[in-house]
Amino acid sequence: MAETKIPGLAISDKKRAGSDDFDGDNIISAKKQMLSAASTWDDPAAALAAARHEFGEHGGVNMSIEASATFTVMEPETLSRMFTGELGPDRDFFIYSRHFNPTVLNLSRQMAALEGTEAAYCTSSGMAAISSVLLQLLSSGGHVVASTVLYGGTHALLTHFLPRACNIKTTFVDMNNLESVSNAIVQGRTKVLYFESISNPTLSVANIPELSRIAHEKGVKVVVDNTFAPMVVSPARLGADVVIHSITKFISGGADIIAGAVCGPASLVNSMMDLHQGTLMLLGPTMNPKIAFELSERIPHLSLRMKEHCHRALVFATRMKKLGLKVIYPGLEDHPHHTLLKSFANKDYGYGGILCIDMETEERANRLMHHLQNSTQFGFLAVSLGYYETLMSCSGSSTSSEMNDEEKALARISPGLVRMSVGYLGTLEQRWSQLEKAISRIQDSGSLNKY
Repeated sequence: MAETKIPGLAISDKKRAGSDDFDGDNIISAKKQMLSAASTWDDPAAALAAARHEFGEHGGVNMSIEASATFTVMEPETLSRMFTGELGPDRDFFIYSRHFNPTVLNLSRQMAALEGTEAAYCTSSGMAAISSVLLQLLSSGGHVVASTVLYGGTHALLTHFLPRACNIKTTFVDMNNLESVSNAIVQGRTKVLYFESISNPTLSVANIPELSRIAHEKGVKVVVDNTFAPMVVSPARLGADVVIHSITKFISGGADIIAGAVCGPASLVNSMMDLHQGTLMLLGPTMNPKIAFELSERIPHLSLRMKEHCHRALVFATRMKKLGLKVIYPGLEDHPHHTLLKSFANKDYGYGGILCIDMETEERANRLMHHLQNSTQFGFLAVSLGYYETLMSCSGSSTSSEMNDEEKALARISPGLVRMSVGYLGTLEQRWSQLEKAISRIQDSGSLNKY
C-alpha cells in the first residue's frame, strides 16, 4: 500500500456530498489554520486555541462521535484508490477505525497542537504508544540508548521484552552525563535515544537541547516521554523528534481513562499506519472514539489544571523543606536541575505537579503515607498521577518494582522515596493543614528523620 497522506494536521472539515470528488478548498483552509497555530508557540495553550475547532454534524459546538468501525463510499472504484493510499483522511476518506478514525484524529490534532508537532495519533495506552514507536523505529539487531531512570514498565520493555522478542538491545546511561551518552551511541547501529523530560520517579530534568544535538549529530532519533510535564515542557521545540504521552495522567486528569499519544512528524505517523509495516495498524493499539471524544473535552482546560497542580506542588515543597524534610522538586532552587528547567520551561506553568519526599526507608515512607491518607485525609495511597486528588506511593516497591535492587540504586531510587502527585481539590491552606498534621504526628513519634 502506498503511504496514506496526512499533510500535517490539515484534514477536511466537511463531509463528502453525493460523490467521491474532492473539493480542495477545505484542505487549503486547514493548512492556513495549521500555519497560524504554529506561529502562536509562545504558549501551548495559545496553540491549542488556534487549532481548528471541530463542530458537530448538526452544528453542535462539540464534535460528533464517529463510532463506526467501517466506512462506506459512493463508488466501488473509490475503495481501491483508498487502499493504494491515493485517497485518505486528508481528503476525508476513511477505511476502518483500526486505521484512522475521524474522532480519534481530531483528538490527535489537539495533541499535535499541544506539543507543537506536525502530526500525532492517539493509542489505547501510554505503553502502547511507547512500544509502537520503538518497534516502528527499530528492527531486529537494533540498539537503543536510554536513561537509567525510567518508568518501570518502560524499563521492563527495554530490559526484558525487546531483547527476547525482537533482538533489540538497550544501553542504559545517566542522561545528565552528556559524554557518557555520546560514548554509548554506536554510529550506524543505535537508532533511538530515549528518555523522560522529567524522570519518573526521581524528577531529574533532561537537557533536551543538548541531548538532541548529540543524537542528531550521529543520526539518531530522539524520543521523549513527556507524561510528567504537559504544558510545562515542549520537547519537540527543544529538538526532540518524537514526543510520547500517557494521556491517562495529567491530560485526562480524571483517573478514569487509559490512553496514550505519539506526537511527531507526519511521515512517522503515516508509516505507523501503513497496511504492510505500520505498528499502529498491525498491532492494533486502537483508541475507542468514545474515549477520544471524552479526552478532547478535557484538553481545553489542561492549562488551568496544570498551573494549579504546579503551583501547589511548589508551595508544599517549599514549606516541607522549611520543616526539615528531604524534598525533591525541580522548582526548589537547590534542585540540581532547577536552572536548566527554568531555562526552557514554558512561561507561567511552573515546574511540574509531582514532588518527592525521601524518607530513606520503606517503613518510614509507609508510615508517612498511612497518616496522610488515614489520619488527615490529605490524599490517596495509589499509583498513577495527574488526578484532582493527591496520589502517593513508595516508588521502589510499586511503579519502579520492575527494576532490581542494583538498577534502582543506579537510578538513585531510594527505598523510602515517596512520589506525590499533588492534586488541586479543596483549598491550598486546607490541604496544607492536613499535610502538616500528618508530618507532626510522625515527628512526635520519632519516625521522621530531619535533614
